[in-house]
Amino acid sequence: MTEYKTKEQKSRFYNSSDWKRMRNEIKKRDNSECQECKRNGRVALDTNEYSERAKRKKIQLVVHHIKELEHYPELALDRDNLETVCVNCHNKEHGRVFERNVNKWEDDERW
Repeated sequence: MTEYKTKEQKSRFYNSSDWKRMRNEIKKRDNSECQECKRNGRVALDTNEYSERAKRKKIQLVVHHIKELEHYPELALDRDNLETVCVNCHNKEHGRVFERNVNKWEDDERW
């Protein structure tokens, strides 16, 4: 069984034609909508916005492994382990949330 522990191993997987084909199938299955947003009564769709800085289409939706690739390599291409999510939901899932404009005095005593 293939392991996906190192950055190189993961990169090789995510650049493979099998993954790219599966990713497209999952996005199509999920109607290019974030499934986590849908569960919470919101809508997040893929758009065709272009990033001048990156010189490519902005990534707004990703296909997420529900059970992580590193821990469950046998589920790498399992449709039931994959879902489309927006970048914000994906970052929250992996603990990469950076709150902006947080008022650190919000709960402070007012006098």
